[in-house]
Amino acid sequence: MKILIPPSEGKSSNNSTDTKFKNTDNIFFKEIRQVIKQLKELEVSELPKIYGTSEEKANKIHQMNINIFDADCTPAYSRYTGVVYNALGANTLDKDAIEYCNNNFIITSALLGLVSPGNLIPNYKLKMNVLKLTDFWKPKFSKIFEQEDLIIDVLPQIHRKSFTASTNTIRIDFYKYKDGKKVSAGHQGKSIKGKFLRFMAINRIDNIIDLKKFREDGYIWDEDGFVNEN
Repeated sequence: MKILIPPSEGKSSNNSTDTKFKNTDNIFFKEIRQVIKQLKELEVSELPKIYGTSEEKANKIHQMNINIFDADCTPAYSRYTGVVYNALGANTLDKDAIEYCNNNFIITSALLGLVSPGNLIPNYKLKMNVLKLTDFWKPKFSKIFEQEDLIIDVLPQIHRKSFTASTNTIRIDFYKYKDGKKVSAGHQGKSIKGKFLRFMAINRIDNIIDLKKFREDGYIWDEDGFVNEN
């Protein structure tokens, strides 16, 4: 069983090792170089739109991205600092729970391919919704995922476009009720998603039945996901 989780836009710039990314065991170096090639072909005027920020910041991010092979690294669970990862709290998990995360969680990265929480990764910034990256990664991710017996997908919609779901895939979403209608939990869903992942790790969940026992902050299983009925 593999659990697909997103990266976070927020990232720590601190590095816990002096290992260069080019010396890590990432299996997507060929593909990463292809993405970097696309980035290098961009005009300076295109960078703010690609990175969603000012021209000055976009230029800095761009240089960071195209030079990642020579960048220092830290484990992915320490690099990512967004709401999901804060709620997961990997740094407070025991050894067995961390091992579970490393063996079962797969992070879908627009620049780095597929990453385990324990993999050493550089600082970078690139979203999946630019440069047709969902189409670029789809055949590569799909081929890997279809070999698994079970895929638990807790990805946001844009990342779900980066692979073709097969019969082995179960999508988990988080909902709330608004004006009597079930809608996406939105930003609140990020926090509960992290707590759900923490629950999976602490309890070493390896099947659908136990997965559905998650209960926190008013969320309970409701056929196609977890719903907050409060």
